[in-house]
Amino acid sequence: MGKTAARRPGRLVVAGLVMVVLAGLMLALVLVRPWAAEGGPVVHPPVPPPPPPPAVLPAAGAGAPMTAEQVNAAIADLVSDAAEVGKVTVSVRDLATGAELYDRDAGTALIPASTIKLITAATVLAARGPAYQIPTTAVAGSEPGEVVLVGGGDPTLALGEVGFYPGAARLDRLASQVLSALGDTPVTRVTVDASRFTGDVHGPWTPDIPTGGYVGPITALMSDGGRVDPDPDQGMSAAPRYDEPDLAVGRRFAALLGLGDGATVKRGEAPPDGELLGEVYSPPLLRLIDIMLTTSDNVVAEALARQVALARDEPASFAGAGAAMAEVVAELDLPAAGDEPSFADGSGLSRDNQVSARLLTDLLIMAAGPRQEDLGGLFAGLPVAGWSGTLLDRHQSPPPELVAAEGMVRAKTGSLNGVDALAGVVVTGDGRPLAFAVLANDVSVDHDTARAALDRIPAALAGL
Repeated sequence: MGKTAARRPGRLVVAGLVMVVLAGLMLALVLVRPWAAEGGPVVHPPVPPPPPPPAVLPAAGAGAPMTAEQVNAAIADLVSDAAEVGKVTVSVRDLATGAELYDRDAGTALIPASTIKLITAATVLAARGPAYQIPTTAVAGSEPGEVVLVGGGDPTLALGEVGFYPGAARLDRLASQVLSALGDTPVTRVTVDASRFTGDVHGPWTPDIPTGGYVGPITALMSDGGRVDPDPDQGMSAAPRYDEPDLAVGRRFAALLGLGDGATVKRGEAPPDGELLGEVYSPPLLRLIDIMLTTSDNVVAEALARQVALARDEPASFAGAGAAMAEVVAELDLPAAGDEPSFADGSGLSRDNQVSARLLTDLLIMAAGPRQEDLGGLFAGLPVAGWSGTLLDRHQSPPPELVAAEGMVRAKTGSLNGVDALAGVVVTGDGRPLAFAVLANDVSVDHDTARAALDRIPAALAGL
């Protein structure tokens, strides 16, 4: 496939304009509701559209440069307040020049929670490229009429027309390809091959993580992130997951091939010379990264981390993915200083991850620059304060001290028991883009209190 255009800093104003387009589409849906029960469209009086958000990432270098003295005056007291909730490290840098504007133990590695997804995004973009698509294939088995469904690691595969992830590859279309390829040969059985991923399916997580509904077993073959109910209206709320997602997909595939819902499906490996009967592809990695970052999707994150492992000829396991991510981080010459990072998973659910605030701002600065153009793709998926993803609810009816952040902070959130984090970019009132990261460990207060303490820091930067 052709190379996807990278989002370089000068082009990143498009991120804000996309929201304008979406607002227009929402207005159109309000004005004309498709075909009502009476058989015709229902037309409503026009309503004014919501005001468009400002561009979250203007061209790097826009606005007057900030000084360390200005930044210190704006956030030093807020950082001290945040430090009362736990151990806090902070890094604030000029996004265009990389100049350090504020440092509170920025080189100290802490548990990053889901802010590690920034590193997952960067490493998979560097290893695979933004246009790469993950295949799911069907091949002829060793027995006549046997079909082997081979998972390539696409967690978004949909069973049919309605799936959890928009634009996902569809299992029913793969089944149609298989039936067409087989012609008069009847399907006798279905085998599932999820061997592309290896090792423990639950990873280095505490026992409560796999049962919480925000992640499931990580296998190379699953549908809808392993969800039992793929209804997209449930959003990113906790949802039941299959204990054996590969077999669940196999049973549905067998039914689509005419074997009935009760068909026996077993695990196995595709013969190396098996005839290709069909193939479907995931959305491009850039789209999967958007999903991962905006909604903090843990299953997608783990699948992307394994793509880093596969690209670097490491085992596609938790350990192999962590080793591959570390290898790519080293290739990118990150971090510049500070503790060595440790990557135990790609989602941030593991408490064994160790990342410094400086590594996160180093990464953001590199992604905004010309040296690694593909990395710029990670900015589009970052939640926008008051507008999207995991920063939408945190800025609904904000107190006065957070108003300046709305539309001006684009950042990845992170949360575990005793851990809260926030890392991304903020545009000052004068139009200067800054990279920031705030990590809090050993948090002794509830999440709402801790998040408010962290959110006030980039909001103050937005008010400069």
